[in-house]
Order: sequence, then structure tokens, then C-alpha cells
Amino acid sequence: MGACMAVSTFSNSSAEDIMAASPHGLKWFQMYFMPNKVFTQHLIQKVERAGYKALVVTVDLPIVGKRYSDIRNKFQLPSHVTVPNLLALKDGSEQDSAKDGRNYGMGGSPQDPAFSWKDIDWLSSITKLPIILKGILTAEDAGIALDHPGVKGILVSNHGGRQLDGVPATIEALPEIVRAVGDKLEVYLDGGVRTGTDALKALALGARAVFLGRPVIWGLTFNGEEGVRQVMKILRDELDLAMALSGCCSLGDIQPTLVVREDAYSKL
Repeated sequence: MGACMAVSTFSNSSAEDIMAASPHGLKWFQMYFMPNKVFTQHLIQKVERAGYKALVVTVDLPIVGKRYSDIRNKFQLPSHVTVPNLLALKDGSEQDSAKDGRNYGMGGSPQDPAFSWKDIDWLSSITKLPIILKGILTAEDAGIALDHPGVKGILVSNHGGRQLDGVPATIEALPEIVRAVGDKLEVYLDGGVRTGTDALKALALGARAVFLGRPVIWGLTFNGEEGVRQVMKILRDELDLAMALSGCCSLGDIQPTLVVREDAYSKL
């Protein structure tokens, strides 16, 4: 079992600086399809040069949802926080884009609202990096992804419920997507993974890996780099323990029959 970091476009450290700080770890780059194709291509070339191994393309955010908690709290980014990956937003030339980056991070959508499957094919034509679609929640969309050769994986994600409330839990959507793609695409999951047993359930239902958000941030807030290490160790230890108690000596031993739905008990 290993680890991969999906670096956000909105990171306040540049893709190059993150890679320089940890050159040996596996890193993918999460991105949006920007309205300006020149900038989108510039961004992809930038992360290719930096050594990223895949593009995680967010497909479920044509507009940004209304975050009432941010509104109530009157949240604003500190003035010194910038988004260095959003250089050259306007025309492809290097320029100071701190203002643009902050606007996108606080309510304006970074995504071209007309983004479509044709744009996925265009992305495939300008990069050799594998494309992972982030935000697929239905078997229908997963099936369409099979028709686009540049797509190599699906990250089942619902944005943590922060964009559209009432979306399905990713663990509920996972099985139908796995069935739809079979062994033709790798399937991953994020959303709600808090313990090693959560990870075990996702792996049992067909995910090749799980991605974490809030637990890592909690560890970082609590104790910096060491806090992140602690969170990862806790989750790894919990997964090892859950596997052992489930009779699984390796990841290959994990089967869907390990997971029982709550409604099954009503039929007893």
C-alpha cells in the first residue's frame, strides 16, 4: 500500500514548489477546464514539466455552489494568500494573477460552464498524461467515459457535499460505477473516509484507492507535517487491523461480501 497526493490548482504553493519539496512521492494534479484554452494548455505543460503523473480533471462544477457557512462567517482569504498556479489566466502570458486566483477561490467558477466530453478529447490530444475524471456519480456517465480513450480512471466524488446538498454518498454510488466500467478503468473514491474501516469498505466495493481531505487537514492543523504523518499512520494501522480481523492477508483478499448494507438487517 502506498500514497499519492492530488495537488489542487488552488494550492497556495506552486506545483513546482510542491514537487521540489517532495520529489520522490507520487503526485497527480487536480485541475479544471478553464474558459481560456491557452491558459488550460499552459497549465498542463507546467505540471508536465514539473513531473506530475496524471491529471485529475474536475467535471462536476460548472458553477460554484452557495456555501452558507462561509457567508454567515463572512469568510475571506487572508490578503497574503495567493494562488500561484493561476498565473496567466487571461491570455497565456506570465503575470501577477493573485486577484484572479482569489476571486476564483471565493465564489467565481474556474470551470468553463460549457465544458463537455469534446473538451475531454481535446485535453487528451494535448497531453500524454492519463486523465482521471473527478466527480462521476452515475453508471451512465461512467459508461460514456469508456468512449474516450484518454480517460484512464474515475474518481467517485461529490465535493464533500459542499456544492450541491443532497447528492448521493460516494460509497453508495461506487458499486454501480465499478460494474459499469469493469476492468477497463480504474475507480477511486473520496468523500467521508475517516477511518481504516471506511477505506476497507470502499476497497471491498471496488475502489482501487481512497482519497482523503479533511483528516489530513486536521492533522496538519494540529501538528504540521508530523500531524499529517500521524493521521496517515493511524489510518494505515486501522486498515491493517480491519483487514486482519476480516481474514484478509492482502488487498487481493478483500471482497464485496465483506460489506453488509444496513437495510439487510430489516430482512432478518
